[in-house]
Amino acid sequence: MSQTNSPVPTHVVTSFLLRRDQGEDRVLLVRRSDRVRTYRGAWGAVSGYLEPGVTPLEQARTEMREEAGVDEPSATLLRSGEPLAVDDNAQGLHWVVHPFLFLLMTPDAVRTDWEATDHRWVRGGAGRGVSARGAT
Repeated sequence: MSQTNSPVPTHVVTSFLLRRDQGEDRVLLVRRSDRVRTYRGAWGAVSGYLEPGVTPLEQARTEMREEAGVDEPSATLLRSGEPLAVDDNAQGLHWVVHPFLFLLMTPDAVRTDWEATDHRWVRGGAGRGVSARGAT
């Protein structure tokens, strides 16, 4: 009987930040800088590695504060999803993503740090006009 070595996935949190103050729902996307380890230049939600000893929700709030300047009182948790296994075979990466959806009370206060070079608010439809690898 043969054994296969299945890679150990890395647990991460991903926070989708929603604004509802301009007559339609918009979600924040950030463009990853060249100083991060993975997916440089890609657009995505606020995310980060799940650190030992903290819950996924605690880590999500930490990442929002560090990467987008969003503190706990200005973000209301709307929903948390079940952890999702994601395999990026092209890069040999295996993730377990802990997803969250937050409503921002002060969306214009978003300020990105060194991990992102830009941010945009996009309408539904999975970020029309912005691809995973850059603005289109």
